Amino acid sequence: MDFNKFKVRLTEVQQRIETELSSVLPDPDGHQAVIMEAMRYATLGGGKRVRPFLLVETAQMFNADLSAVWPAACALECIHAYSLVHDDLPCMDDDDLRRGKPTVHKAFNEAIAVLTGDALLTHAFEILANIDAPAVVRIELVRELTRASGAFGMIGGQVIDIQADENARNSDIITELQRLKTGALIKSSVIMGAKIGNATERQLSSLASYADDLGLIFQITDDILDVEGKADRVGKAVGKDENHGKATFVSILGLESAKQKARELAGTAKGRLEPFGEKAQMLSETVDYILVRDQ
Repeated sequence: MDFNKFKVRLTEVQQRIETELSSVLPDPDGHQAVIMEAMRYATLGGGKRVRPFLLVETAQMFNADLSAVWPAACALECIHAYSLVHDDLPCMDDDDLRRGKPTVHKAFNEAIAVLTGDALLTHAFEILANIDAPAVVRIELVRELTRASGAFGMIGGQVIDIQADENARNSDIITELQRLKTGALIKSSVIMGAKIGNATERQLSSLASYADDLGLIFQITDDILDVEGKADRVGKAVGKDENHGKATFVSILGLESAKQKARELAGTAKGRLEPFGEKAQMLSETVDYILVRDQ
């Protein structure tokens, strides 16, 4: 398929979210200026911005008020950035490179990295609390994002990743792990956009199923990139999963079967969007973008 229109739109959102993030993140000031500097270092200047893109494009399907959409996308990306800062810590994945530059604990120090993640997490909800939207919408957005990023979402997935015995891992465990660790925030991106747009319960159900499939595709392709990707394109170390003996979709299913599973899920995900017709074109093309990405 021709990705030109999609790539143009993705680039537009990436550039806009960079500007919006820069405006909502605090400028370094006072004796605690270093934490503000680290927050900006962790969040600005890179990233695919898939999650804010999904939120923005879903909201636009429903002609939502953009004055609420962009701040919500920023809050979401702050949560994602915080998770990466903490994931990279020596006590977690112990990574030195993120988005082609030193991770926060390398650029600053470990204590500042912990506090940077904490600061981004709390700042995200300050942004949501101040969104120009009815109180009921703000509450729904806070509820959605807290659940997606907490013990029943992203953090819960990380706990499984840390605690689960590698030898006992199978396809079901890996699927559950990634549904929480990676998929929950991707799903939240879509749901938040739909809620800003006042989607119906039936529409929310279809979009939730689409997002569940998309999150799984994202993780499978991430596992594939760890095997086939190039560090200068991926922006982080590759081959770490195999080196650490980590169970992934590739190690359990095999490389070709993992690719086949991703292709099958892509077809299913697109089918979920049929009720929305041409309005869902960008969401449909996001599936293809994630399926063939090299970073």
